[in-house]
Amino acid sequence: MGTLRVRTMMAAGVLVLLIGSLSACGGDDETDAGGTGGDTSTPADGGSVDVTLQEFAIATVPSAAAEGAVAFNVSNIGPDDIHEFVVVSTDLPATDLPTEENGSVSEDAAGMEVVDEVEDLAVDANETLTVDLDAGNYVLICNIYDADEHESHYQEGMRTSFIVE
Repeated sequence: MGTLRVRTMMAAGVLVLLIGSLSACGGDDETDAGGTGGDTSTPADGGSVDVTLQEFAIATVPSAAAEGAVAFNVSNIGPDDIHEFVVVSTDLPATDLPTEENGSVSEDAAGMEVVDEVEDLAVDANETLTVDLDAGNYVLICNIYDADEHESHYQEGMRTSFIVE
């Protein structure tokens, strides 16, 4: 009898998770939770990715996308610095991109192709960048170098790998 109760509770838990994930997939056309000022429509093929920029990290949800038009909904949550968001096509690991003497990424280096970017995104600002991506490996970076503070945002940790399938 105890085994039946455990199985029933497990089945109920799975059902709750399924219902929750299905409701999370639904869109609400009347509100824009990201507060972006640009195109907030979700592309039909590649999907939509929420990107958070902050000192000093980049987070994406989800961490991969299907090939095609991908909408990156980029938010700078600061708390202090302007950031940028650069999409780089490369097979290099995110931590091993070629850099300039100041620590910023050499965007023209061999083995790398800058696909597109959002420049100078102020704290608490949001912008949507939609790009057509082929299947492959990408690195997402902030490539700002702050001369006053002698800091490269890339070297401070503002980089992450991103896969397009």
